[in-house]
Amino acid sequence: MGGNTAQATRGFTLRGMDHFTVITTDNDRTQAFYELLGLRVGPRPPDLGGTGLWLYQGDKPILHVIAKGELPSDTAGMLDHMAFRATGLRNALAMLKEHGIEWRMRRLNDPFGVWQLFFKDPFGANVELDFDGDEAGPEGWSHGNGWGSA
Repeated sequence: MGGNTAQATRGFTLRGMDHFTVITTDNDRTQAFYELLGLRVGPRPPDLGGTGLWLYQGDKPILHVIAKGELPSDTAGMLDHMAFRATGLRNALAMLKEHGIEWRMRRLNDPFGVWQLFFKDPFGANVELDFDGDEAGPEGWSHGNGWGSA
């Protein structure tokens, strides 16, 4: 859904997605992973307590990281994945390959016409990168609009 259209519902309006939160047992490893995607560490309110990071895209903190001693067993309504719009499909695939990150991908038919690239962060959170369908596919792509993987 594009644009700045907002739907008023019962007296309040959702204006867009603000951020996602992931849990980690290793801030440094999580930070390094998301920096590969172009996010950067930025200010985090000190009164939040505990250990964590806020990762920014531009001037917006879009990914909050909470560090814990161990990952929780209760997934509390488990979020399936977070998705980012991106450019540079072939470069993204090269980066994933360089870092040994397994991925799977498909191309959606029109009217969507996007490449969807899926992989996991170091602690199992599913990440999706969406690329415009007019970007060149990977060299040798032979899966049409079906799934392919590393």
